[in-house]
Amino acid sequence: MRSIFPSAAVTSRKYALVSSLRAQGFGVGSFETGQPGANDLFLVADGEGVTAPARTVVIGCEGREVTPSRGGSPARISFAVEDTAVGNGFARALIGGPDMPTAADPESLALLALAERVAAADITVLINGPTGTGKEVLARAIHNGSARKDKPFIAINCAALPESMLEALLFGHQKGAFTGASSGGDGFFRAANGGTILLDEIAEMPLQLQAKLLRVLQEREVVPLGASVPQPIDVRVIACANRDLHAEVAAGRFRADLYYRLAVFPLATKSLAERPQDIPALAATLILRHAGNRNVIPWPSHAAIEQLMLHDWPGNVRELENVIQRALLFCGGDTIEANHIVFDRPVSMTFQRTAVVTPITPIAAEPETLGNIVQMSEFAAIRETLKACNGSRIETAKRLGISERTLRYRLAKAREQGDDIGSVHNWAASA
Repeated sequence: MRSIFPSAAVTSRKYALVSSLRAQGFGVGSFETGQPGANDLFLVADGEGVTAPARTVVIGCEGREVTPSRGGSPARISFAVEDTAVGNGFARALIGGPDMPTAADPESLALLALAERVAAADITVLINGPTGTGKEVLARAIHNGSARKDKPFIAINCAALPESMLEALLFGHQKGAFTGASSGGDGFFRAANGGTILLDEIAEMPLQLQAKLLRVLQEREVVPLGASVPQPIDVRVIACANRDLHAEVAAGRFRADLYYRLAVFPLATKSLAERPQDIPALAATLILRHAGNRNVIPWPSHAAIEQLMLHDWPGNVRELENVIQRALLFCGGDTIEANHIVFDRPVSMTFQRTAVVTPITPIAAEPETLGNIVQMSEFAAIRETLKACNGSRIETAKRLGISERTLRYRLAKAREQGDDIGSVHNWAASA
């Protein structure tokens, strides 16, 4: 992982941010003890000099702003103390990239620290956890932190492959080994040679194939379908399961010997509701990932974050990603408000959590359908953006990431429903 070199001013003013980045695995360098490498980043305070713009993040302490590096310019982020939870998440995403694991909750940070140690040891890993909790992200982090990082990482969903072809796809086959095999194939294990193979949803693997996988793990060799001579392989295996494999073994659906061969080092991811401090950081990461080429990256308000914190997240991070993408669609300005947060279903009445965030402003009852919500929020976003652009339709279309033609169509649709949001009077009156 790349290291960061914060200036003295950044270390002094944003010590919590530097500590958070260190806890997530970033090396924190100092010009007094070493020199930055070609991939390392500089963190400088607003107003300080910039020597390598493309590898610099400028950090301020006022307002709320986040701007990715574009065209060789430095990335910028500014936030006050009360916005630390989201600001640190944006900073982490700017520095590490949106695909790096995101963690802020103490248990998640401990899991990442453990995964970092596991990465250095070339052992088989079993990751258990509910669907959508980041098991594959954790597996990729283990691969990227290992000596195999420059070799292939191949992820296979055992439940998505047809059972009749799974053996050939995993272990390879020779020409004519089965009907339609007009040529031979290496299979995923040999394709991943030297690297890592991720066997996702391993509990779905048929028992007969489990026995063959056990031999692969024991002997470090595969026998392609139709062949008689084993082929040696050098592959690290990471397996993932969203079911309790202990229970699957007890029920006779999973081999006990394979379980113990896979669980050399077991790790477990928790549901998003069990790690609430990750929610603001993940929201920031997902906003940055899906904001596209917007000139202004919207910042979630305290009320919006509270909405997210109060939800029970049955779909975990995947559900959060859906909610963030909707919010970005509804938001036309520089702030994601509470009324931009739309869930697939309301919060469970049995789910209780006290969110440590500024109290939320009550919002009006939601329309009955998601279609109505989309349309109302779309009109509101256009109105807000027109106001911010002083009525310029060209600039409004750019900020919203749509064409001028699409904007004209939306304005006409609003007029048909009695809402002339494109008129100078309406957008000016709302100021």
